[in-house]
Amino acid sequence: MTVLIETELEVDGRWIAEAPELAGVMAYGSTRDEAIQKVQALALRVLADRLENDQSGQLLSVSFEAA
Repeated sequence: MTVLIETELEVDGRWIAEAPELAGVMAYGSTRDEAIQKVQALALRVLADRLENDQSGQLLSVSFEAA
């Protein structure tokens, strides 16, 4: 599974990163890299929760791609 991460610079100077295919997975950071790191960690938590609750089927690997 490849998780696409979209980033955007907000008007207040913060960066927001979002994984659109994982509902609610978004995070802010003071830099683009920080926002990406935070959203990756959150995405992994969501995917782990799905695995623990047997909601995601068979997951073999995860990779991230920042757009």
